[in-house]
Parts: sequence; structure tokens; C-alpha cells
Amino acid sequence: MAKILVVDDEADLELLIKQKFRKKIRENVYEFVFAINGEDALVKVGENPDLDVVLSDINMPIMDGLTLLSRLPDANPILRAVVVSAYGDMQNIRTAMNRGAFDFVCKPVDFEDLDLTMEKTLTHVAQVRETMKAIKENNILKMYVDENVINFMNSKGFEKSLYENEIVDATVMFLDVCGFTAFSENVPANEVVKLINELFEMIVKEVIAQNGHVDKFMGDAVMAVFRGKYHLDRAIDVAIAARDHMKAAPEVVAGDKVFQPRISIGINSGEMISGNIGSASLRRLDYTVIGDTVNTAQRLQSAAKANQIVISEQVYQQIKESFKCERIGEVMLKNKAKPVIIYEVLE
Repeated sequence: MAKILVVDDEADLELLIKQKFRKKIRENVYEFVFAINGEDALVKVGENPDLDVVLSDINMPIMDGLTLLSRLPDANPILRAVVVSAYGDMQNIRTAMNRGAFDFVCKPVDFEDLDLTMEKTLTHVAQVRETMKAIKENNILKMYVDENVINFMNSKGFEKSLYENEIVDATVMFLDVCGFTAFSENVPANEVVKLINELFEMIVKEVIAQNGHVDKFMGDAVMAVFRGKYHLDRAIDVAIAARDHMKAAPEVVAGDKVFQPRISIGINSGEMISGNIGSASLRRLDYTVIGDTVNTAQRLQSAAKANQIVISEQVYQQIKESFKCERIGEVMLKNKAKPVIIYEVLE
């Protein structure tokens, strides 16, 4: 049902509108709201956020139609106005159109023409609402999907690329918030979500600053991927910055529980498969990276203690001249037949 605000200081117009559109009112096609001047109209706009169209006279006391037109965008940007005025008042009609009026009808009002004008205006308003809805949905989508992925989805090569996978040279990093699971079991859900999102925000800002890509959030852990020039160095820079941010973060107190934010980090670099992984039948695919390099990075994170950035010996050999590291020793990693030498990045 369309909701229309009629603004006119002539008292008999309300009765005339109700008579001429009684069938559409009865069939719930149109609902009319009435105001006697522009000031009254703004009050009605505030009281009726679901209004679609304003049908307004120009010459009214207290606040005229031209002033009302200039105020409507702030009151409700989706509303569209149709002005009603005598044909001889063309100067005011031109001013109204310049101030954003969608259309106009002349007095004496031809109600058949008015009906067609309102239908046209309502169609336009519906299109504006659909556009606004799409923008909001797109903004919501950006909260869950990387903007580069959204732009790619809109590109010509998107559908073809769904079935194309590649081997890439990149760096993958896993960051886990230490001790968060145990802490969350004794804290209200809203507080848990708020805290983990705040901690993730610290991490994500550092990843974005180094042109990395947050691949996914996994419980209280983050997986990030870095490609392009100096991808390994950029990942290490992110790890150091994120670790230092957590060290400086204040304690969180919830009841008798105290939580000191700390992260453990595992980083690995090399070849990995990049592609769409998941279930097509469930329509759930992740554009992600997989392979031994990725698995090893996750195992390195599992071996790391709070505030530690752990790397493999192979990664150490690549960065030892740029970053200060310390040998931890040999450890057994899951699915590895032999012990692996690991290092901690200090600074």
C-alpha cells in the first residue's frame, strides 16, 4: 500500500481527495495523510517514516511549499514530492522543480492526471527503495566478504574463475587469542563477542595496512594471507605489530575473571593452492588457500606460546638478515614424520 501525504491549507481538499480516491483507499492501494502547511507536514513526515509521496500546494501560511521542499531531503531522503499550483504560477513551479520536486500538476486538479502522476512517482520511489536496499545489502556483505572479492564477483571473469585454481607463492599466518576459550565460558555472550571483535579489529587493521587479506576467522583465531612483493616481510611486520598491540592491551575484568589479551602466531611461506574450496551443492565455497605450507603454518601456531611468533627454519633462512630471531629447537608437528626446527621472531 502506498502512503501519500497531502499538504494544503484548503480544508475541502481532504474531503475531495477521499471522494475521488475512495475505491483505492477501500482496496488499500492508497493511504492518505493530511497536513495544513509545510510545518505541519514536517511533523507528519516524522510521525510516518513509511511515507512514499508528498503532494503539496505551494502557497500556504506559516511554511510554504517551496520551503517544505528544501526541508524534505533532511526529513526523509527517499520521499518524492509532487507540487500542485495554478498554471499561471509557472515561476514558482520552476523553482519547485529546481528544489527537487519530482513532478507537478496544475489547478484545477484533473484527478485522472493526478492518479497517473502519483503512479509514476510511486514507481520511481519503489526503484529508489530497491537501490537503497541493494546498497545496504552490499554494505552488509562487505562485513562478511573482502571488498576485493565483491568487486571480482561483479567482473566478467567471475563465473569462469569459479572453476579455475592456481598454485601461488604466498605467506600464510595464523593468529590465535590465547586463553580466550576458557575465559569466554564464564562471561556473558554479548561481552564475549564484543571483546573478541575488538581484539580482531586490532589484528585486521595491521593486516590491511600491509596489503594482506583476512582469509577467515576461526573461533578465536585469524587466518591471513599475503601475496605480491615482499609478502613474507609484510606478514612478519604484521605479526610483530599485532603482538605488541596485544601486549599493550589492558586487562579485561568480568566478574571474578581477569583476562590479559595475548596472541600466539605461526607463519609459513611458499607454494600453496589457491581456489574455491567447499560444497557446490550447499552453495558454500571459500576462495582460500590449502596445502602443506598452510597446514604447517597452523601447526607452527599450535607450537607457539603466548606472545610468540613461530616460524620454520626455511622461513628463518629468508628473513634472518632483516629480523632478529632466536632458535627454539626441534619439535614434532602433527603429520610430520621428522622433528622440525623452529624459531621465534623477536623484533
